[in-house]
Amino acid sequence: MSEAVQSISASITSDEAQARRRRRNAADTRLRLYGIGAISIAIGLLGILILTLAIGGYQAFVQTHIRIQFPISTENVDPENPSEGNYRNVVREGLAALLPPAESPAQQRAMDQILTNNTQFIVRNAVVANPSVIGGALTLEVPASDIFDQLNKGVVRRATPEQNRRVTDQQIAWFDALVEEGRVSTPFNWGLFFNADSRFPELAGLAGAITGSFYALLVCFLISFPVGIAAATYLEEFAPKNRWTDLIEVNINNLAAVPSIVFGLLGLAVFIQIFGLPRSAPLVGGMVLALMTLPTIIIVTRNALKAVPPSIREAAYGMGASPQQVILHHVLPLSLPGILTGTIIGLAQALGETAPLLLIGMNAFITSPPGGIMDASTALPTQIYIWADSPERGFVARTSAGILVLLGFLLIMNAIAVFLRQRLERRW
Repeated sequence: MSEAVQSISASITSDEAQARRRRRNAADTRLRLYGIGAISIAIGLLGILILTLAIGGYQAFVQTHIRIQFPISTENVDPENPSEGNYRNVVREGLAALLPPAESPAQQRAMDQILTNNTQFIVRNAVVANPSVIGGALTLEVPASDIFDQLNKGVVRRATPEQNRRVTDQQIAWFDALVEEGRVSTPFNWGLFFNADSRFPELAGLAGAITGSFYALLVCFLISFPVGIAAATYLEEFAPKNRWTDLIEVNINNLAAVPSIVFGLLGLAVFIQIFGLPRSAPLVGGMVLALMTLPTIIIVTRNALKAVPPSIREAAYGMGASPQQVILHHVLPLSLPGILTGTIIGLAQALGETAPLLLIGMNAFITSPPGGIMDASTALPTQIYIWADSPERGFVARTSAGILVLLGFLLIMNAIAVFLRQRLERRW
């Protein structure tokens, strides 16, 4: 016995055995380093993406405003009908009180370009809301036009030759005079969240897209959540195991991998062309996203049902519960945390889809948030697509800002899914 022990001890301590252990330990170390390197590269690439978006989009979160006092004379605005006044002349008189008089119509047009083109409507709305200012003056913080906003943020270089930039030396001198008087400020751009889309970058916002995305996801949830749970429960708990159910399961798994644009084509052909539902409506967008999300919810729900221990079912049957009572009173409540987590992740994926929404027309130019699921609307991904395709310089920053807002919503939804999983999950 001692000779066998000595032989084993000698084989373990031999040079060959030690070399094998060193090679095995070195392989384990390399594997850990490869894993750490892969994770570091992934985090680094994600950091580069976020940093690039932040550098490109932070300027959209502040907006240049100019404080101007507009004289609201009775010659320009009728006290009996304030909505029909000559507000273009009101704006020009407000600028004329701060800047040298225009010497020509061309110079007047150049002076008008300092403020956003919708300044006359901003003043009109303020006067209509408070008619008592007629005959006096009204002081407002008005957004500067896009080119002067870019000038104030340093995007437009002053050192660039005049013939190569959109703003002239005279306009820069006027703007600098307003800066010296303390009339120019750059507050947080709340309009990015509370304004709808606009042809003018300084006024464009995400309110319409956020509202449209909310309605579309609401329709998607109301359709896909109950239908997906019911289908998964039937397939997992009640359906007989035969070639038909096997075929259905294979098709569900295949549908989960189908490109999203295919669902957009289906929605265009069925919901719009056959059933005649309106284009650009959140109802259609939500139905298309529900078709795309259904396979994911079914698969997640079936996995959650399988995770419930058989002892729960057996105990319920032992107490005399029917199969329906076992599922509704015991299995489904216990599997609900996993179902909710998968549903939220599926909805987060649907929130970021662009291709199916483009095919059903949810990329329309909408200047006001939709009032319901049947009104024309857009969504966050399609709004980003629209801004990315716009030629104005100001939409470049707003495109990056829109992506950051979309990523923020996705992070919030995934954080909710993680919270629900940790809060409600039970370990068996």
